[in-house]
Amino acid sequence: MHEGVPRRFGIGQPVRRTEDPRLLRGRGRYVDDLAPPDALHAVFVRSPHAHARIVAIDAAAARAVPGVVAVVTGADLRAAGRGALPCDLPLTGDDGRPARYPPRLALPHDRARFVGEAVAMVVAETLAAARDGAEAVTVEWGPLDPVIGIGQARTAPAIHDEVPGNRAYRWQAGDAAAVERAFATAAHAVSVPVRINRVAVAPLETRGAVASWDAALGRWTLLAATQGTTEAHGELTRGALGVAPQALRIVTPDVGGGFGMKNHAYPEHVALLHAAQALGRPVRWQAERTEAFVSDSAGRDHEITVALALDAEARITAVRWTWAADLGAYCVGFGPGVGTIGGPRIAVGPYAIPAFHVLSEGFLTTTAPVDAYRGAGKPEAACALEVAMDAAAAAIGLDPAELRRRNLVPASAMPWRTATGQTYDSGDFAAVMERALALADRAGFAARRRAAEARGLLRGLGFGVYVEPSGFRDNRVQVAFDRQGGVTVTLSAVSNGQPHETVFAQILHDRLGVPFERIRVVQGDSDVTGYASGTAGSRTLTVTGVGLYRCAEAIEAKGRRIAANLLEAAAEDIVAERGVFRIAGTDRAVGIAEVAAAAWNPAMVPEDESLGLEASAHPVQRVPNYPNGCHVAEVEIDPATGVVRLERYTAVNDFGVVVNPLTLRGQVTGGIAQGVGQALLEDMRYDPETGQTATASFMDYAVPRADDLPAIDWETVEIPCRTNPLGVKGCGEAGCAGSLPAAMNAVADALRSAGVPEAALPLPMPATPERVWRALRCGNTSSHPAAAS
Repeated sequence: MHEGVPRRFGIGQPVRRTEDPRLLRGRGRYVDDLAPPDALHAVFVRSPHAHARIVAIDAAAARAVPGVVAVVTGADLRAAGRGALPCDLPLTGDDGRPARYPPRLALPHDRARFVGEAVAMVVAETLAAARDGAEAVTVEWGPLDPVIGIGQARTAPAIHDEVPGNRAYRWQAGDAAAVERAFATAAHAVSVPVRINRVAVAPLETRGAVASWDAALGRWTLLAATQGTTEAHGELTRGALGVAPQALRIVTPDVGGGFGMKNHAYPEHVALLHAAQALGRPVRWQAERTEAFVSDSAGRDHEITVALALDAEARITAVRWTWAADLGAYCVGFGPGVGTIGGPRIAVGPYAIPAFHVLSEGFLTTTAPVDAYRGAGKPEAACALEVAMDAAAAAIGLDPAELRRRNLVPASAMPWRTATGQTYDSGDFAAVMERALALADRAGFAARRRAAEARGLLRGLGFGVYVEPSGFRDNRVQVAFDRQGGVTVTLSAVSNGQPHETVFAQILHDRLGVPFERIRVVQGDSDVTGYASGTAGSRTLTVTGVGLYRCAEAIEAKGRRIAANLLEAAAEDIVAERGVFRIAGTDRAVGIAEVAAAAWNPAMVPEDESLGLEASAHPVQRVPNYPNGCHVAEVEIDPATGVVRLERYTAVNDFGVVVNPLTLRGQVTGGIAQGVGQALLEDMRYDPETGQTATASFMDYAVPRADDLPAIDWETVEIPCRTNPLGVKGCGEAGCAGSLPAAMNAVADALRSAGVPEAALPLPMPATPERVWRALRCGNTSSHPAAAS
């Protein structure tokens, strides 16, 4: 008699990450660990100028350095027929023409367009020799004026002939006429500029790759850190290399952080692949940290203005957005989509706003390219809208929570179709907000503020309510049993720190009753996973989970037919539940391990079916799910120095059905840290005169440390999603979506209490001590006890 498998590893259980024992003991297998012993070393020669003509490159001295094997330049790649890396994002401007994407060559032969752009590669027997060779390369430069920031881009000469005016696109969405009518009749109107600063992604593992060429097979293998091999594979084969897909295999081992920047191919990949083929030996490269700061794709960098029209009862009748994006020197990956098809989808947020309009422009500058970064427009939109909500509340003298109560989409209205065309299938935004405010003890804040003032400090409380579309596009899954009842799960998604091995084993264990420890998860090999999307957009669990669910259904269906033969019964009399196949109404049953073993016996398998017990699925999720929540931050500010310290933080989120509360909390806490870091600390800066990167090391760039965050008060509200059978909603980007507005609104609240005028708010991110100090000096703070002290 079979009773099934205990549920302690199933859905909803706080299972510890099975990845961690290996990773924490230094047994991870990263790109730099796996290079073959005979691999050559590559070092790139990078532009010291933000903008300059490449007059000539003299590599003679470099080639004479002992140990140097080759020097590769843009001219070499051009002669070999290597092309440009494409930006495949389909985007049509408001003039009906496609966006202008200038070509990005792996090694440019004519002009460098940002500090850190690679212009040559030195390959040598040792890393030291490659470094010496790189220093010996002489480049004759013809300096040109840099273009730093959107303001300069609007008026400067084009940095690409293909993009006149440096504007890659001008894009609109919404009903401009309806918005104008709403503003014309509004009882109140507020317009708020929000600067979303540029951030360095700064993953623990810098970018690296090992390229090798198999002359017998006529194909390359690229060992590289990716978030899924498909995007990079297509960009390389279809674009820069111009070869058939079969000519390249990409293998991704463990990945030490991605956050969007490792979704796509990079110029270094092209140069390494070229050298591996030309030299007939593997070639390896791993970026140094400063090299990563200047050459990695960056995140964010937007200038947004949100205008709200409100009626006499403080109900929002329209929202108008103007959104300008600094794309850097090239359009890469999802970069042009952040301020167009990314963030504007939630231009109305969780509110019942009947009309919206967005005008979005993207500009090219002589800085490192910008790509998707944890949320890809959704945290930016949530931050700008929630900062505007607080500004509107202050302008009309209404409590910020009350303004939101009057405008949040009610739970009774679900499913709710927004003005932007999204359909919120489930959620109770108001209940989540109220719970967050209660958990944060907002009622006791006034006493905490008075206590801070007694110590000579300012205290502020801010919160943000967010909703974001997640879990769309596709992913591929295969589930295959072996003859002993073990299971291999193959995914197109690739973990770059997420607990894939743990969570997907939980789902399969819960669904089919397979012992948790007998499930193996395989990912990161283009030959095995085939064409499919990867890890991005908070879709891995929601889309891959659907794939697992479908695979489980197919395995159960076949399993019933095999179990019928084992039990000598009709297939229609067999019922299946969590890996137990039983004759209905009896105690006669077999377990899935027995069925899996029998699946290899031709006598037990129906004549028209294959041997083995396996299934595959490639689901495409056309309708997103909508995680949502409310985050509350409290800060204290020293008015003498402007230093901001985060004292309390509360997060209440609705992620639908929670598969693993332990790993979920880790995911969201990481996102909160990144959001708080951007709001208060991080800023990727360029000198406006020279274009030099001013923050190219951790001595200059302030990532959040452990003591920058307090303990986080945390709750989840489980309202199952209706758009997938597991009821799950994405969580990977939620931490940023909630923390950016919560932190910035808390700072603004503290400054308002000191008399800082609305004209000085909101501060540009990050709220550095200097910016806070200057804001306090422009305000009427003489009557405030803390500020006056």
